[in-house]
Formats: sequence, structure tokens, C-alpha cells
Amino acid sequence: MPPRSSSSRKGDNGIVLVAGGSRFYHGAPVLASMAALRSGADLVYTAVPRSIITSVRSFSPALIALPLPDDKLTVGSANRLAAMLPKRVDTAAIGMGMSVEKEAIVVLVKKLKEDGTKILLDASALIPQIVNEISNTCSIVTPHAGEYKRLFGHDPGTTKSEMTSNVRKLAKEYGIVVVLKGWLNVISDGEQTAIIKRSTPAMTVGGSGDVLSGLAAGLLAKMKPFDAAIVGVYLNGLAGSLAFKRSGLHIIATDLVDILPAVMKPFDKVRQERL
Repeated sequence: MPPRSSSSRKGDNGIVLVAGGSRFYHGAPVLASMAALRSGADLVYTAVPRSIITSVRSFSPALIALPLPDDKLTVGSANRLAAMLPKRVDTAAIGMGMSVEKEAIVVLVKKLKEDGTKILLDASALIPQIVNEISNTCSIVTPHAGEYKRLFGHDPGTTKSEMTSNVRKLAKEYGIVVVLKGWLNVISDGEQTAIIKRSTPAMTVGGSGDVLSGLAAGLLAKMKPFDAAIVGVYLNGLAGSLAFKRSGLHIIATDLVDILPAVMKPFDKVRQERL
């Protein structure tokens, strides 16, 4: 984990955009945003449809909620969002719980790339049309097996060797970081590959993947993509293990968010600057 400077100011430790949500899934972007904040990011902007903005804002005063005009991400909404953002956004996590027009995802990612924002895509943002747009950018994609098939056109495999080979091959081919989520989490940038076993079957609970996406996006603000992906999966798993010890098979995704500070605190470092 990179150290934090004793003289750092607000924004120095990461500015993150989370874009997601819909009428049926208002919790997904909230979970991702809270995880990004708990990762150590200074500011998190949460872009959601106007129809759910009140519920998102009421969850926590720490969230900076940006209302999108449509119930799904349209091209118009993507352009509107780009205009609302501050000049600098370090990372963007897109897709959690989102209803989308395919062209709109491409438009939004293209605009963020032009501004130098690092990208993490999950859930509804994992569409075939986006692959060429993120090629050779070291962007992170975080599919489960079904999303992997939709994104790349074939199954990831069922054995450890098949999954490892397929993930490594596609990561290298497209110049991205692939995080295949499941009972084995396989992470690769095409050159390096890591395998992290799921810490507990309690992690099948809905929203755990949204927490991972927000956590990894927050880490991505200060770390290299492959490192952020590995550390995100590892810390999310540690949070799951601790939640399991407390609550057994009855955890919910907010438990992971609440436990993240205890999980991450042992890794905290402060770099003292000379006066």
C-alpha cells in the first residue's frame, strides 16, 4: 500500500467517480462509493439517475451525488455527466446496477479516457462494444463468469488451469487487467497472474462485487492497475472473512464496507514530510 504524505491536501489521495444505479438497483453504486471512500480516496462522486438521487443522498452525507437526467445511461446523460465532473477525476468505476444504452457506455468511457481518467468496468458496462475502446489502456474489468461470456464471447472455463489460461490470454490480447470473479478469483494483466480463493461462501451475497469494484477503483487512484486489482480482491476477501467470523452465513454487503477500516488499518503508512 502506498504511504500517504503528512502534508497531503484534499484530493491528493484520490478523486473517484462511481456511475451506476437504476430504479431497481439503487444500492449498487452506494456500496461501490462507500467502499471507494473506505479505501482512502478523498472524494467520491456518485452519478445515478435522478429518480433515485434522494435515496442515494440519504444513505450517507459523505456521498457527493450527481443526478443524471434519464433512468438509464443515455448518450445525453453521458455527455451531461462529463460536463458536471471536476477537471480532474483519477479513476472511474462504471456499470454497477446500471441500465445502459450501449453507445452511451462507449461515449462516457471515451470522454473519461481523453481526460486521463483510469477506468474500471463492471456489471452492465461489460459489453462487447467496449473492448476495443479500452484496449491497451490497462483498464480493469471485473466480470463474473456470465459477464465474461457476454464481454468476450466465450466461457472462461471451469477448471483452475482453463480459467487461468483464458484470463491471461485475453488480458494480454487486449492490454487490460481482467478480474474473473468466482470461487477462484483470477487476476491477470497478460504478463502477471494471481489466483485468490474466495475467503468464504458467505461472499455470494448480493453487493459483494459492488464493494470490490469501489474498493479497487479507490486503490487505482494511487496504484498500478494490476496491483490495485489484486489488493482490492485480497482486502475484500479479508473483510468477508472477518464478517463471516462475526455473522456466519448471514452477512450483507454493508458489513463488508463497515469492516474495511479494521482490515486496512494495519497497512496504513504515513510519509512524514520535512518542514
